[in-house]
Amino acid sequence: NMLLVLGCAFFCGGLVYPRKEQVFDKGNAVVNSGLLLMAVMGLLFPAVLHYTHSEVHAGSSELALSRFSSCIMLVAYAAYLFFQLKSQPSSYTPLTEETSQNEEPSDEDEDPEISKWESIIWLSILTAWVSLLSGYLVDAIEGASVSWKIPISFISVILLPIVGNAAEHAGAIMFAMKDKLDLSLGVAIGSSIQISMFAVPFCVVIGWMMGEQMDLNFQLFETATLFITVIVVAFFLQEGTSNYFK
Repeated sequence: NMLLVLGCAFFCGGLVYPRKEQVFDKGNAVVNSGLLLMAVMGLLFPAVLHYTHSEVHAGSSELALSRFSSCIMLVAYAAYLFFQLKSQPSSYTPLTEETSQNEEPSDEDEDPEISKWESIIWLSILTAWVSLLSGYLVDAIEGASVSWKIPISFISVILLPIVGNAAEHAGAIMFAMKDKLDLSLGVAIGSSIQISMFAVPFCVVIGWMMGEQMDLNFQLFETATLFITVIVVAFFLQEGTSNYFK
């Protein structure tokens, strides 16, 4: 999301509008970058604690630190949602025509095709169906790795994210080509925040409730890669503009 999806959105949007810099809400981008940095901190501390063997001397545990960090991250994500939806909703509205002259007429005023409760029912059905298919997919990864002679790590780290993210990838590019970069950032960065600040710590808390020892130690290389990725993304978002070169 942070590199491939966002990079393709910037590139395709810049090709459609090569003579101007596309703009997006800088304040929103700064808030998102801060949340991503907070998520990296939550993942970095358990890894550093493990590889420096500090828990042996201090008597602390990376599992306890992971559970504490997960609770803090979940509270921070809930506060972020409250801030986004209730406290200052105007900060997350699309840019006006002054900052996006080539924006096409919006279709946000159209009447919804289904009701609120119908949406909830359909969402519940699709969530259950996706959960069932995900179980079959995980069970089939090892067999596919053996038959295709491809490492499991390549399938799980490269192929699955690209295939599973195809809809978001296409949506972010489409919004960028319509000069709606705020929506592209919402798709790319918003998904990264949701995974790092909600999905990962939520799994740790659920494992805690089930008696499973799940922690936030994603190994040193993966954590360092994520840290560098967040720094690069935050650097490119700080100006509030984008072009195909970025």
